[in-house]
Amino acid sequence: MKIRKEVLDIYKAVHTWTGIVAGLALFIAFYAGALTVFKHDLAAWVAAPMHDTRPVDLHDAGRLMEETLRARPDAAEDLTLTLRATDAQPAQLSWQSPDGARQYLANFDASGQLAINEREPTAVADLIDNLHRTAGFVPGSVEAGILVIGFIAMMYGLALISGLIILLPSLVKDLFALRPGKNLKLMWKDAHNALGFFSLPFHLVIALTTVVFAFHDQIYDTQDVFIYEGAMMDQWTMPAPRVQVPSLAAKAGGPPAAQGTQLVPPALMLADLRELSPGFEPHYMDYHDLDSERPSVRIHGVDPNYMMRYDAFAIMHPYTGEMINASYLPGYTDGWTSWLTVFFALHFATFGGAAVQWIYFLLAIAGAFLFYSGNLLWIESRRRRAQNKGLPEQKTSVRVMSALTVGVCLGCIAGVSASLVAGKWLHGSVASLNTWHVIVYYAVFFLSIAWAFLRGASRGAVELLWLCAAATAAIPLTSLIGWLAPATGLWANPSSAARGVDVGALAGAACLAWMAQATRRRQRHGQPDSVWALARA
Repeated sequence: MKIRKEVLDIYKAVHTWTGIVAGLALFIAFYAGALTVFKHDLAAWVAAPMHDTRPVDLHDAGRLMEETLRARPDAAEDLTLTLRATDAQPAQLSWQSPDGARQYLANFDASGQLAINEREPTAVADLIDNLHRTAGFVPGSVEAGILVIGFIAMMYGLALISGLIILLPSLVKDLFALRPGKNLKLMWKDAHNALGFFSLPFHLVIALTTVVFAFHDQIYDTQDVFIYEGAMMDQWTMPAPRVQVPSLAAKAGGPPAAQGTQLVPPALMLADLRELSPGFEPHYMDYHDLDSERPSVRIHGVDPNYMMRYDAFAIMHPYTGEMINASYLPGYTDGWTSWLTVFFALHFATFGGAAVQWIYFLLAIAGAFLFYSGNLLWIESRRRRAQNKGLPEQKTSVRVMSALTVGVCLGCIAGVSASLVAGKWLHGSVASLNTWHVIVYYAVFFLSIAWAFLRGASRGAVELLWLCAAATAAIPLTSLIGWLAPATGLWANPSSAARGVDVGALAGAACLAWMAQATRRRQRHGQPDSVWALARA
């Protein structure tokens, strides 16, 4: 395929500058996004062991909630009955303080009396999720950070399309080429092109869905003006399609049930959902505003046979058992909710089970490398070559971008690992552990950037890679210490999820150590005029 040179030059400029501006933020978003696929496993690894993990008997759950609400009326605003225990959350009744700093868990003790325990919940999964959604922009303001990442996603989409157009003329010749050797620019170009082309459908989906998520309010406002003529709110207030609850079928056609003062037994509501959606596996029941005029219970779960948002759910009335909204219950989605569900599922890998999750994880890690290699390609394309007079002084732009690429990318990796490890080492020693998760991440991140500028990209790359390897290796090492010496206050969760985190971290640390050694060899034996050469450092 032939494209005129002046046209290609335009697309190369678009691809270069959109990629450079967006690349570092996208590295953070993709690396954190890969980890969010297994964020519940990470939360399980950090979670401190509990003394009482006995599950609530589902047949006693109604009485437990009644007694809990009498003892703690403040729990009526948001009360969760966990049905499927994890390492981070036992199958008990729980609620949090208004600031989210404390979590309370209720169950019956051995004598049948109400027992309420208190602990600090782990929010490390929320930190990683926010990094994915915002790339760490505007700490403390997730909404503002999401808007920033929305604009970056637009540039990301432009970079994808322009990159494809640039590749088309040499697609057949260069697609399967990977030419390692002294020509670093050619090697990075081959790797960048192959990764970008073969993962293009995935990247297009991520770019499109990110823009929709970031600007959904603005999209709704535009629809309100041009489509609904200011009457869009009427669409939101329309009642959801009515779904008849099996246990109330005998009362169908009669007057609406009056709200009583006694909660419908959870076992009865779950039995109704089982009959309505046989493949739906409930995980927890989230009760809201039980002391208000509009109480509700949102029953969350999964069904591997359907695409879901973050998960599937149905909203029911906790005092009458009526279905309030079944639009996101598997088998009952239709119209706009079907399209919305597809958008969420394609972005968050909430379909297809573990196989799809691993595919998304690997694609996200490859995506992070795609942006990293794009920056390296830009640097190699603009460095000054050695002449007879000796090593040239590199451009300021090349030196700055080299240090930023090293500091931002490696600072993100080291910061996430250090924040996870801090969850165990600082447990019980600080007033707010969740605040320290954020402090540790940003401290390591910004110090890594400063170190890259102070030491230069060459030395900084090797040293920060060893920091990443050490911080990541500290994850399984911490578990090992907790297992061998529990008197230290550390612990090792025995679950398969927590062990999976240890094994994954060990493999990641080995890869980072290998990269540090390879970078060191490149320093010593690579081209002396490169920004990565030891002579340049």
